[in-house]
Amino acid sequence: MYDVAIIGGGPGGLSFAIHAENIKSIVIEEHKSIGVPVHCGECISDLCLRKFELRPPKDAIARAVNGVNVIFPGNSETVLNEKGYVLNKDKFEQYLADIALKKGAEIKTGARVENIERKEGYWSLKTSEGTIDAKMIVDASGQNQLISQLLNINKPSKKVIGIQYRMDNVELNDYLNFYLWQEYAPHGYVWVIPKSMKENGMANVGLVTDDIKNAKQNLDRFIKEKGWTDIKFSFGGMIPSSGPLKQTYYTGVLLVGDAAGFTSPLFEGGTHLGLMSGKLAAQVASDAVRTNDYSQNKLKEYEELWKKEFPPYNTIIKGKDALYDKLTTDDLEEIGKLLPKNFDNFGWKEKVLLGAKMMIKNPVLYKKNILDALFALAYSEAKYYGW
Repeated sequence: MYDVAIIGGGPGGLSFAIHAENIKSIVIEEHKSIGVPVHCGECISDLCLRKFELRPPKDAIARAVNGVNVIFPGNSETVLNEKGYVLNKDKFEQYLADIALKKGAEIKTGARVENIERKEGYWSLKTSEGTIDAKMIVDASGQNQLISQLLNINKPSKKVIGIQYRMDNVELNDYLNFYLWQEYAPHGYVWVIPKSMKENGMANVGLVTDDIKNAKQNLDRFIKEKGWTDIKFSFGGMIPSSGPLKQTYYTGVLLVGDAAGFTSPLFEGGTHLGLMSGKLAAQVASDAVRTNDYSQNKLKEYEELWKKEFPPYNTIIKGKDALYDKLTTDDLEEIGKLLPKNFDNFGWKEKVLLGAKMMIKNPVLYKKNILDALFALAYSEAKYYGW
């Protein structure tokens, strides 16, 4: 009998295993190796690593970057300077798994959870490798949101697709380059994330969009326009995009990371949020195990903690919808021309003044919620869990 069974060996599940105190836990990972396959763009802010006192080994870091460069139609750019890294994500997650093992957690790979059953005071999990019993479940199953499906406690998140190529001979700089080019990524963006130090080197080139049917075709059009042809392989996956699920706790259950809907609303990053939600869930679970109280009333503390910690999702999603759905390519090009080249010290007052200036120049932008769009851009900073 385990205190906690953690479904999923990604950042959220492993963070829980690392931070859980005096808990007998087991991580159940469906793949044979932790961190494989890689699904994401593989970037993380320096702020995030410092916050969790993480010092990944050299083989987990592909390169350092200076921040985020947002590129608008017409090629206007605005830069947010904040240090970060492009990871070798499989090595990074294996590093987290090593920490979890040293903290006393067990990890079982190649085991897929197929069903769960509530018994007298505990959960029985049927897996492809046998049955595991635990007093609590932490769902860190990613976009599958397994426990929400099995218990029918939440409607599935709305999802977008992230698809990318690992490419060589790509023109690179020292930033994560995010293109707000709607012709290629409706309701999303295109990225070029450097994986090497060479000026023309290896990169993750991809996009996120709700136009799932045409995602690959649009990505192919983008790299054709850039003149890049050296594709090594493709990877990616579905990403929850509608914010936190209605219920992130249940009797003897906590949801973390993508399984709870915790992804950055504008640029869809999830590692920072996964690490923090796992830590907060561990805090609540440790007390639940200590007091032998796994009731919904007890576990509601988790929701109170993440709502206090995380940025206002409803505000950011409203701004994202304005940015992606209401603003035309011409609008975005005009905004790109008016934004400062450096976004570092562009505070709320400056955003309001810029929004007013834009609306005076083009009154139609008021109806398109231009201020909401600017606020959503601001929440892409690392301190707001943007990456």
